[in-house]
Amino acid sequence: MKLRMGMIGGGEGSLIGPVHRMAARLDGMTGLVCGAFSSDPAVSAVTGEREGLDNKRIYDSWQEMIGRESSLPEDIRPHFISVVTPNYLHYGPAKMALEAGFHVVCDKPLCMSVAEAADLQETVTRTGRLFCLTHNYTGYPMVKRAREMVLGGETGTVRKIAVEYFQGWLSSPVETTGNRQAEWRSDPAKAGIAGAMADIGTHAFNLAEYVSGQEVTELSADLASVVPGRLLDDDGNVLLHFENGARGTLLASQVAIGEENNLSLRIYGDKGSISWRQMEPNSLTVLWPDRPVQLYRTGTAFTETGVAAPMHSRIPAGHPEGFIEAFANLYRNFARHIIALSEGRKRDPLADYPGIYEGVRGMKFLEAVVASSKNNSIKTAL
Repeated sequence: MKLRMGMIGGGEGSLIGPVHRMAARLDGMTGLVCGAFSSDPAVSAVTGEREGLDNKRIYDSWQEMIGRESSLPEDIRPHFISVVTPNYLHYGPAKMALEAGFHVVCDKPLCMSVAEAADLQETVTRTGRLFCLTHNYTGYPMVKRAREMVLGGETGTVRKIAVEYFQGWLSSPVETTGNRQAEWRSDPAKAGIAGAMADIGTHAFNLAEYVSGQEVTELSADLASVVPGRLLDDDGNVLLHFENGARGTLLASQVAIGEENNLSLRIYGDKGSISWRQMEPNSLTVLWPDRPVQLYRTGTAFTETGVAAPMHSRIPAGHPEGFIEAFANLYRNFARHIIALSEGRKRDPLADYPGIYEGVRGMKFLEAVVASSKNNSIKTAL
């Protein structure tokens, strides 16, 4: 069964739209059938034509697309719609798509406020539709293995969690030079209440909770706008308290000159520890108190790779699998869930993906971080 996908956003000049399209197609389970790719009809038309779509299914607005596509027969209309717009255009399209009967994939962060997030959660529950939030870093095989080890008790009780995401691309005011990606991310009306914390801090937060299995209960934050004149944070430090009593740190910066996409996670238990870096994603370092350091590698038969990691690997060891493949794992797992639902089967628990709950968690994190920072880093509950 091949699923049909519609897309909102992701037109010419988009960073993440093409990534979503490549990821959705990688396993041959999904095909793009319609789209409203831009608020500019001309841009939407060009993108749709390059994607080989029927001109009748290339739309000038997302409202028009959802309205018309929902009236089509079941064997023609999309199974799901991907929302790949800037943050301020997540809530409206996602809600309308859900209420029109479509499953939804949405880029992160979920929306602009906890109130919107709660409403989307209610809508998902009420409509019975499936919802995927693309925290794509959870799709890496060695992230799956790390989670399996921590949740399985191999590293013992979690004591300490350190997660960092460093970039350097906003070290100067590039939003004033015509850089479209920087422009909307630096605009509170389009990005929301946070800058770097919304763009990359939410990824770090999600990764820490996903791999550790522990939720943050309270935090203390210090946000800064390092580049003069910038309206939203471009650097931040957060102290975290987790539900089991563990302590942690979350650092996120987009003004760390020279850094590319340096996302890293370390979890320390009372039996052992794990360390993973997104820029070396095929490796998971495991530390023990009484044994040599171990290095687990994606795709190898001679190292301990568990169950979830092989399921999310596609090629033999030594052939790097990266960002697109991790993204594709979310789309593949989401597609499998849609198919299982349509056939009355249960979802495979190993074919997991972030959903509406993780989206609500992310918005609670952002609101707590901003509130704490505004109140001199006062401890704030999630």
